[in-house]
Amino acid sequence: MVTKQELENRLSALCSALGNDWDTAFIINKINQYYLTGTMQDGLLVIKKDGTAAYFVRRSFERARDESPLDSIYPMSSYKDAAAIIGGDCKTTYIEAETMTIGAQKRLEKYFSFDRLLPIEKSIMSVRSVKSPYETELLEHTGRLHNDFLVNIVPSYLEEGISEAELTGRLYRALLTHGHQGVVRFGMFQTEMPFGQIGFGENSLYPTSFDGPGGMKGMSAAVPTVGSRERLLRKGDLVFIDFAYGVEGYHTDKSQVYMFGAKPSAEVETAHRRCINVQKQTASFLKAGSIPSDIYNKVMEGLDDNFKENFMGFKNRQAKFLGHGVGLQVDETPVIANGFNEPLTENTVIALEPKKGIEGIGMVGVEDTYIVTKDGGRCITGGGCDIIVKL
Repeated sequence: MVTKQELENRLSALCSALGNDWDTAFIINKINQYYLTGTMQDGLLVIKKDGTAAYFVRRSFERARDESPLDSIYPMSSYKDAAAIIGGDCKTTYIEAETMTIGAQKRLEKYFSFDRLLPIEKSIMSVRSVKSPYETELLEHTGRLHNDFLVNIVPSYLEEGISEAELTGRLYRALLTHGHQGVVRFGMFQTEMPFGQIGFGENSLYPTSFDGPGGMKGMSAAVPTVGSRERLLRKGDLVFIDFAYGVEGYHTDKSQVYMFGAKPSAEVETAHRRCINVQKQTASFLKAGSIPSDIYNKVMEGLDDNFKENFMGFKNRQAKFLGHGVGLQVDETPVIANGFNEPLTENTVIALEPKKGIEGIGMVGVEDTYIVTKDGGRCITGGGCDIIVKL
């Protein structure tokens, strides 16, 4: 359970990040509520500039009291109850512009008045990106489970004739018995997956709406995730597995490539090991004070045109990043990409995922999760691994 001191530190850091020109912040996003209260309810967290916080809960107030160490937790039937306690004049107010719907905003405006509304996302993600010792310890534990599962457990489930969908189901059950929380959370709007991407052979190159280098055929147009029921594992198939491991809300991100019933060709092996080298190089640049966009451009400029073809995606679907922040959600900031110019901070956690598509074969490459230190990235998920062969 998150301690009261941990939550007070987070609230203090957020208030500092918001600066001086504000009065109130409203938090309705459940992930941000969990980060700042230690519980995840249907409620409204109100933070004032002086650092005080009040949590108003529709359901479940009883559970919120059980799980959160905060002192100021109140039952709420409507926002009117919150206004009666904290007052309705909120002046300059921060809201979660990416989460709050127009309908929710209109309901707030029935009982609260605002001089200005500002988006809070950049500030709260900046605070969330730097992990505390509590978070770091939890992520390191998660990373060990993640690496063990992909390296030592997954190969035993690869058998001729199994479908992608059936493999997904079997692995999901195994994950639950291996400590996984059973859900993976993304910040990207309308993104959902049971835990990640699984693709046999060419299916790992299939286009998706997900902003990442890997592909997935999925069940159907209505459910483009989980895995195909029709695509069965055959000897000579490349197997691409990329998923996040979640424990107590916190994720690590890692990929592993397998070869079933045959050894990889020289082309496949060479491309995969080149991705490992790119990952190692990029990790060496994950030093406190380094600029993410500088890291991205330095690494990309060192790659030859031949390798860049189908790098970080297949054909014209190449992702424009090399890594991304990870924590309570899989796709956090900072991103190792152009446009991210704030210096890295020590104890930020970043997943690096250099990958390359090979036509007719599938996606090769690696992904691992690193903690930013003053000396470079420290891997917590085992590090880039060669293709695992299951004969």
